[in-house]
Amino acid sequence: MVDDLVTRATLAGAGLSLATGPLGCFVVWRRMAYFGDATAHAAILGVALALATDLPVTVGTLIVALAMALTVAGLASRGWAMDTTLGVLSHSALAFGLVAVSYFPTVRTDLSAWLFGDILMVGRADLALIWGGAALVAALIAWRWQALLTATLNEDLAHAAGHAPARERLVLVIALAVVVAVALKVVGALLIAAMLIIPAASARWLAKSPESMAGLAVAIGVVSVVAGLQLSLWQDTPAGPSIIVAAAAIFALTGALSRLPAGRLAGRRRG
Repeated sequence: MVDDLVTRATLAGAGLSLATGPLGCFVVWRRMAYFGDATAHAAILGVALALATDLPVTVGTLIVALAMALTVAGLASRGWAMDTTLGVLSHSALAFGLVAVSYFPTVRTDLSAWLFGDILMVGRADLALIWGGAALVAALIAWRWQALLTATLNEDLAHAAGHAPARERLVLVIALAVVVAVALKVVGALLIAAMLIIPAASARWLAKSPESMAGLAVAIGVVSVVAGLQLSLWQDTPAGPSIIVAAAAIFALTGALSRLPAGRLAGRRRG
């Protein structure tokens, strides 16, 4: 029974990493960490919407996350001071969501699962949803990769190459909303942004190209999931936060390795 739970949890985490790896790279490159937080925190408001309207939780979460992401993108295009605006929207969305959920007494006891995830309770239907959503996001980013990369590097260069930076921002907004919707059960609303940022930030220490950074981010995400689940089983700690702890440890390790002189690092590898 335990082996089956761990297997499904590992598959769920691996599927999520398929999407958060490349998407997280763009979040890091564009310095959109707070953008991701605001969208993820809105997920709790999506849970309340789903409960109030009898919609599936994933649908309610997707609607609200997409609305939040589009709102933030629209404000950014109008020149708003985004650090303050994102801070207000992020924490307000979380607070409104928590207040709204409190009107549903049967959900209060499960609130920690929505905040921090409950990856060990992922079922077969959840796996199909996670892998389907992750595959959609990965395919979308792969399709728009060059345009997204050019728009990230320089918007004037993107215009000259025939790309529309506003359209590429919309692609990222949609991808982020889908990831939030499918990741809610895995790592929870408070930890989704960490799953986007930390593996990508770790990969940046080691990568030699944007493509290799995306691939490494996926691999680091998968390793974090496996290591976090083992830590959770060994120490009886919450699975979602344990995954993030493992990802943070990998970040610290890769950061330390990147500061080693090339000759010493090569010598250690030979040894």
